Amino acid sequence: MTELYAIALFLFVLFLLLGTGVWVGLALMGVAWVGMELFTSRPVGDVMVTTIWATSSSWTLTALPLFIWMGEILFRTRLSEDMFKGLSPWLARLPGGLVHTNIVGCTVFAAVSGSSAATLSTVGKMSIPELRARKYPEQLIIGTLAGAATLGLMIPPSLALIVYGVTVNESITQLFFAGVVPGLVLAVMFMGYVAIYSYVAKDWAPVQETGMSFAEKLRNSRFLLPVICLITVVIGSMYLGYATATEAAAFGVLGGLVLAAGQGSLTWETFNASLMGAMRTSAMIALILAGAAFLKLSMGFTGLPRALADMISATELSRFQLLMALLVFYIVLGMFLDGISSVVLTMAVVEPMVRGAGIDLIWFGIFVVVVVEMAQITPPIGFNLFVLQGMTDHEMGYITRAALPMFLIMVVMVFVLIWLPDLALWLPDTIREAR
Repeated sequence: MTELYAIALFLFVLFLLLGTGVWVGLALMGVAWVGMELFTSRPVGDVMVTTIWATSSSWTLTALPLFIWMGEILFRTRLSEDMFKGLSPWLARLPGGLVHTNIVGCTVFAAVSGSSAATLSTVGKMSIPELRARKYPEQLIIGTLAGAATLGLMIPPSLALIVYGVTVNESITQLFFAGVVPGLVLAVMFMGYVAIYSYVAKDWAPVQETGMSFAEKLRNSRFLLPVICLITVVIGSMYLGYATATEAAAFGVLGGLVLAAGQGSLTWETFNASLMGAMRTSAMIALILAGAAFLKLSMGFTGLPRALADMISATELSRFQLLMALLVFYIVLGMFLDGISSVVLTMAVVEPMVRGAGIDLIWFGIFVVVVVEMAQITPPIGFNLFVLQGMTDHEMGYITRAALPMFLIMVVMVFVLIWLPDLALWLPDTIREAR
């Protein structure tokens, strides 16, 4: 019964603070403070300061602001325009036509950004006017953008995977490699849906593209070379073992600056805006991580995570049943919190359960990211929905309905991951053995 009282108290204080508008990171610290005061005799102030400093000074965490800065730099270049020019000749003849540029463009930009919002804004600002001009169905344009932009949370360099890795003390590089294949599979599933829609939809009547010769397509492909080179430098340096995630992030920032300078987009104003944008986002995430670390320590002193893990073990849930319970739990939580907050808030309790069930933490990281991707497109707090509302002026209900098929595809992806765990584990295991 003591554990139930502790859970009720933690939840009450948390939702009280969040409901009054307190920042997530400070709310987590407040919950941890109350727990330490009521359930332990340790000096709370000393413990809090030590924990926050240890979390904030983590070398692994250095990759986070660097990758965010790289995405901010590229967000202010003509990258989206160039990607559309390079991709559209090759994708126009596929079933579904140029709508595939939403998915492929988001997949490509996710590989140099790591942020779902940056991916959505960058690709959307170019593709939405172009696709509307060609009379593609509005609901499909909005839906594919909302869903494909979430790939920024999975395909490396993923901010969500960095946060997860720091929280559970797993290798960021291994998590990055684990996200590559599932991210590409999810992108293919989105493209499959678009192809099917183009055959069965009654409102499918886009303007047909004029044919291009093979030589013209190759000439247009030169617009893709800068971003392909940047992806190769960032991901390739980690794959070949030449750089850690943090060092690859530094290479990415330098590459982004070179790319922006080459396009003529690098001015003092854009440089300053990218730096300040990265600082704001990094500070927000760092505060959440610091609060989560203090909460995790506080819960550890109370014995709550282990008690909950023992309670789950006593129910004798199978791995599948536990994963289904966590799937529902994270979907519900994602309706009220963004993905990164959901991860750091819950890992103190969920990690012991997962370890006790014998679930690989690298694989579970990909599972969690797929589920929190759904949080980006579920009302009332789905961040991608708000970004799209600002870009398109549609009502939230319309955007939610447009994104629903993408949400269902992500649910299917969860079951694919459970059925084929090697989708996430094959690449990191192969690279580990090769080294």
